[in-house]
Amino acid sequence: MCYLCNPMPKAKSSIQIKNRRASFDYEFLETYTAGIQLVGTEIKSIRAGKCSLQDAYCFFVGGELFVRGMNIAQYHWGSWGQHEPVRDRRLLLNRKELRHLFQADKQKGLTIVAIKLFIADNGFAKLVIALAKGKKEYDKRQSIKDKDLRREMDRNGY
Repeated sequence: MCYLCNPMPKAKSSIQIKNRRASFDYEFLETYTAGIQLVGTEIKSIRAGKCSLQDAYCFFVGGELFVRGMNIAQYHWGSWGQHEPVRDRRLLLNRKELRHLFQADKQKGLTIVAIKLFIADNGFAKLVIALAKGKKEYDKRQSIKDKDLRREMDRNGY
């Protein structure tokens, strides 16, 4: 059998960096998957799993969407061409999605937060962002109750 006719399949990437705090603080209304404009050592560091979305949120500058607060650690094996760990990175969405998010971001009480960072099948880094509304204190307590109830039901085998 010819290796050109039947190439080996690409290995699935297991890199999925999540922002768990965002689901506790915000109620997600819509989600989008965006590409990220990165430099060489940034993608290598992401593939090594050295990234944090703890305080990441999105904002508009001149009609373009950027993510701020995403920390990508410096690549250990990099030399003089290192990147800044915390810098604003441009997100890549189509024009229709950008226009919709821009209109929604103007509304009071809505924000755009980063939920998850992953490596797609084609090898590019993708960021899942959500149009979100902040939860009140009583909504957070209800979320905790629901999570505890689900956990208890799973333990008891229901």
